[in-house]
Formats: sequence, C-alpha cells, structure tokens
Amino acid sequence: MAEFNNIRSVTEVPEGDDVKRSFHHRMFLEPQEKKRSMKALVVKQAKKTCSCTPARIKGYVFSFFPVLQWLPKYKLREYLLGDIMSGVIVGVLLVPQSIAYSLLAGQEPIYGLYTSFFASIIYFIFGTSRHISVGIFGVICLMVGQVVDREIQRAGYDLEPAALSVLTDTAKSVNTTILAVNQTSQKLLCDKSCYAITVAATMTFIAGVYQVAMGFFQVGFVSVYLSDSLLSGFVTGASFTILTSQAKYLLGLDIPRSSGIGSLIATWINIFRNIHKTNICDLITSFLCFLVLIPTKELNEHFKSRLKAPIPVELVVIVAATLASYLGKLRETYGSSIAGHIPTGFLPPHPPDWSLIPNVALDAIPIAIIGFAITVSLSEMFAKKHGYTVRANQEMYAIGFCNIIPSFFHCFTTSAALAKTLVKESTGCRTQMSGMVTSLVILLVLLVIAPLFYSLQKCVLAVITIVNLRGALRKFKDLPKMWHLSRVDTVIWLVTMAASALISTEIGLLVGVCFSMLCVIFRTQRPEAPLLGWVAESETYESLSAYKNLQTKPGIMVFRFEAPLYYINKECFKSTLYKQTGVNPVWVKAAKKKAAKRMLREKEVDSGANQTSISMDFVSEPLGFHTIVIDCCAVQFLDTAGIRTLKEVCKDYGEIDVQVLLAQCNPSVRSSLIRGEFFKEGEDHLLFHSVHQAVDFALGAQGHSGTSASK
Repeated sequence: MAEFNNIRSVTEVPEGDDVKRSFHHRMFLEPQEKKRSMKALVVKQAKKTCSCTPARIKGYVFSFFPVLQWLPKYKLREYLLGDIMSGVIVGVLLVPQSIAYSLLAGQEPIYGLYTSFFASIIYFIFGTSRHISVGIFGVICLMVGQVVDREIQRAGYDLEPAALSVLTDTAKSVNTTILAVNQTSQKLLCDKSCYAITVAATMTFIAGVYQVAMGFFQVGFVSVYLSDSLLSGFVTGASFTILTSQAKYLLGLDIPRSSGIGSLIATWINIFRNIHKTNICDLITSFLCFLVLIPTKELNEHFKSRLKAPIPVELVVIVAATLASYLGKLRETYGSSIAGHIPTGFLPPHPPDWSLIPNVALDAIPIAIIGFAITVSLSEMFAKKHGYTVRANQEMYAIGFCNIIPSFFHCFTTSAALAKTLVKESTGCRTQMSGMVTSLVILLVLLVIAPLFYSLQKCVLAVITIVNLRGALRKFKDLPKMWHLSRVDTVIWLVTMAASALISTEIGLLVGVCFSMLCVIFRTQRPEAPLLGWVAESETYESLSAYKNLQTKPGIMVFRFEAPLYYINKECFKSTLYKQTGVNPVWVKAAKKKAAKRMLREKEVDSGANQTSISMDFVSEPLGFHTIVIDCCAVQFLDTAGIRTLKEVCKDYGEIDVQVLLAQCNPSVRSSLIRGEFFKEGEDHLLFHSVHQAVDFALGAQGHSGTSASK
C-alpha cells in the first residue's frame, strides 16, 4: 500500500475582488515491496554458502590466504630493495624492544624474540595490509604481565628465592612433589619462568580464539565502540602504568609487582618505602641511557625527512651497556640485576595448559578487543594513505592466527604497533615481504647472538621501554586543540586515561566504553532544538539563533528537533517545544477552563458586566500563531514513546486551535508513524516532504479559513 496518495489539496486565497485558487500538488511515493520470508532468506543463504564449485573453492582459498594473491604479482626489481631495507631496520629496532617488553610481560627475554619472529611470519601469510608491523605492543604486554603476576602468586611462585630453591631441590629428589598454594597445585618441575610463559601462552591462545571467532561471526562492529579519543586515552593511561612498573628497575629495587585495582598508587608507595635500597650503579646506568636515548630519538624525529633510515640508537645502547656490564663486572661488584642466560635456538612446541583456561578466559577478552581494534584501525589508516583496500574481517583472522599458532611455541599476545609501522613505512616498505626480512633478522639473533646479551642490565631494558612511551605521553600537549575541537571527546579522553591509570587497565577500558556511550545518550537527551526562519528567495529554512536576516512567516512557527525522538528525550522534546513557541497548550487549556468557571460564578452572583467582559477577553486572547511545522530531518528514528509524544503534542495544540504539521520525515520515521496509527483516516496529508511545502500549505489553509470567515 502506498504511503501517499496522488491528491491535490485546494485552497482559496482572496485577491482583490476575485478568488485565487491555488493547488498544492502532492508527490506520489510507492514503497518498495519487502520480502520478509525468513525461510526463503535462509534457503538462499544456505545455497550460497554450501555451493562447492572449483571457482568458489579457489576464491575462498585466495581470500583466506592473501599471500597467494599478491606474491605471484610481486615486482622484484621495484619492491625488493625497499622491502629489504625496511625489514632489516625494523628487525634491528625490534630486537632490543622484544627483549625489553618481555620484562614488561613478566617473561624471559627469549620469549619476546620468539613472539616477534612468529608474528611477522604469520601476518605475512594471512594479513591484507602492506605496511603494518605486527609484533610486541607495550599496552598488550602490560595487560599480559598483570595476569601472569596474578597467576604466579596464586600458584605460590612468589615465595622467597631461598625457600623456593629448597622446595625445588626436594622436588628433584622425590620427582613427584607437588606444591599446593591458594588451592592451585603445580608441579615444581616447571619453575617460575616456565609457569609464566605457560600462563601467557594459554591466554594468548584464548585471545586468538576470540579474535578468529569475531572474524567468523563478523562482529567486528565491537571496535566501533572504541573511538579514537577513547583508545588514545586508554593507551596514555596504560603508559603511566607501564612507566610505574619499570621504575623499580631504574632504581635497582627488588620489590614485588603490584596488581589489581590501584596498582599504580600501590607501586609508588612501595617504591618510596624502599627508596633507601636504591642500587646506585643501576641508577647511574639508567641516567646515562636516558641522556643518550632521548636526544637521539628526538633527532631521529626532527630529521626523519632527511635520514634514509633512523639511527638504531637502542641497539647501540644495548651493545654498549652489555659490554660495560661484562667488562666492569657490574653484577658481581655492585649487585646489578641482569638479563641472564638467553638460550639459542627454539624450544620444542608445547600446547597451552587447558586447566588454566577458566582462570584467564575473562582476562583475554579486553586483550583480544584492544589487539584487533588497534590492528584494524592501523591497517585501514595506512591503506587509505597509500590507496589500497584492506579487509577488516580478514585482519581479525590474521591477528587471531598471529596469537593462536605462536601460543604453541612459547609466545605471548601480539598486535600491530604504530611506532614500528611508521618506521616500516618511512624506510621504503612496499609489501609484507619486509616482515619476512624482519623475521630473518630476529632468527639470526635467536640462533647466534642471543647469549651475548647475558650481562645486559635490566635497567637498560626499562629505559628503552619508558623512552618508547613518549608518543603516548605527548598526547597531553594536544589537549588544548582537542578541547577546542570537541569538549566531549576531551572529557572521554581524560576519564578513560584516569581510570586506566588509577584503577586498572581492564576496568579503565570498560569505564571508557561506558562513559562514551553515556555521552552519546546525553547528547541525544538534551539536543539542539531551534526555531527556523526562511532564507529569502529560496525554499530553505535555517536556525534563527545561528543566522541573521532570516524571515518568519506570519502565524507559523517552524521547529527542528536535532535528535532521534525516543523514551529518553521525549520530555525534553515537549518542554523545548513549549519554551520555543512560548505556549504550553496544557497551561492554556487549564487557564481557559479556570476563566470559564470564574465567569460562571460571576454570572451566578450577577456580577458586573465589566469584569465579565475582561474574563471573556482573557479566554479569547489570541496566541499569535496558528500552525507549528516540526522539521523532522534530524530525527533518525521513533520508538513507541516518541510516537505517543507526537500524538499528545498534536492533540494538545489542536485543542487550542493550533495545527501541527510534520515535514522531512525519513522513510523509517514515516513507516513508524503509519504503524503507530499516528494519522486519523484521511489526515496523512499533514505529512510533508519539505518545510517549504508545509509552510505553503499552512498559509493557504489559513487564507482559505480567513475567506470563509469573512463571508
């Protein structure tokens, strides 16, 4: 059934001695027929999904393994040099960062190298972005480390080293001894570092399963709730927690890592309580590393357009610090904490500990969401910049498999990282072949060079981690500009940052999402709702409060509500409409009834005619307008409360002889009005496709009524 009939409304407007007859032509719109047969839709989708032709199988395989699409088309002469250069440079930068971020994740340095190695290879196979660098990311490492520390404490591995060694010796002699602490039994054949990577690998496996499941069920829409301001605030807040967790290494303090709610404050309290135990050697080393790293990093950024490749200052610092520590015997002389033995080669694959899944399944959810949100956003950003497309769904598969497969090879969670991606792009990367080159660089370290870092001080790794937080901490400089652009986004940033830093990273993310959604609700709860004026010599109506020199039509008020009309803002709609028009129909009706009752009482007591005439004048006092046109162009949808509110408004104004017309309703709103029986039979002509149409109709109708009254 058509929503509008092809009808012409006829009005008569007096013009001199003649009567001018004007026609308001209606548009005829016939809605598309919607097939709602669920059975037909299911059968059609099943046929489409289950069809098995060679071409379809080939399409699925090529879609699932993008490397099969671009690798045969690889332009060797054009791409190879840039890919090799960027791969080597990123690999050189990634080696010290992998070792440093292992500390942040509560792991031995070798596991960070494993993680970076496998992530680069797997993304090469499954990824659709040509530029992003997938590997270790500081915020993800922090979240992994917090869970690892918690599980280590539950398992009883946080005992004093001496006591733990006694228990370990006992376990070796008996070979079946089991330590039960906090209702968790763990065989001591797996020491603390072994158990730490077991926890991390199990959580990585679960996070990868979540990401693949999100890709399979196409629920990537979850990432839309993580706005840019929210993600930026979260990363900055987490950066404070990262800095705090590394501060003890700068001072050479041996204090337990705080976790849970308020860990940042608890850690600083612990640090100041033990400040007198500061290792002077570690403190001086940290200071010297800062003096070298920060200026060189700034020079890299300042002259990045002139430099063909950034100066690998982190690698230089690590090599120099390792040599100084080894030659100066800093551990033996001053008790400095060092990286220790880093084995060469690969450990045999080992499945995740399935018994740990109930403990870490919930923790893996925010890690999975943050990981794929950052990866997808970076992929789309660089694809747009370089003029190609990425498939967000395939990116979720890619990052999921970058976590599932490496979890069997003693790795922890990965995602894309902005800093390394920028370096990769700026040094000539053309395809993910550069990722394979990066893997070869890390492989060289794993097979040959890794044991040489035995004497490297942990404080040097902490300095590298903290220096790499500069980008996130610099966001404070952007706050004035952000405040100028959007105060709501700035508040979201501040709330998320504060919650992530002061409460915990997971709760901070949840607080940020909830606060962002509340901001959206508040925006629709108290939207802009101006009166509109006519732009001369046009059919356009704009806000009277925003623009000058607009005209108003006599007896007509045009009102625009700039939000959906639903249960949350229905009272705001009514109160704003009454305020803007200056007439509350309920009060007017009540005043008329009160005046009428008073007149009756005056007549009964045979009161003076003068007072009665005053009361009659009050009752018949004109309102100053006869029509309200509601511009619904910004009303995206109506719910039942919104429909009921419009009915009440039309009814209340109608009782005081003011008609209400609706204009510029979208198809969804029109459909809701018809289903909600908003119009009485024959009244659907009160719905107009433009404000100008509605105003012309109101002027014509008023002219016609004026002519009839004069006759």
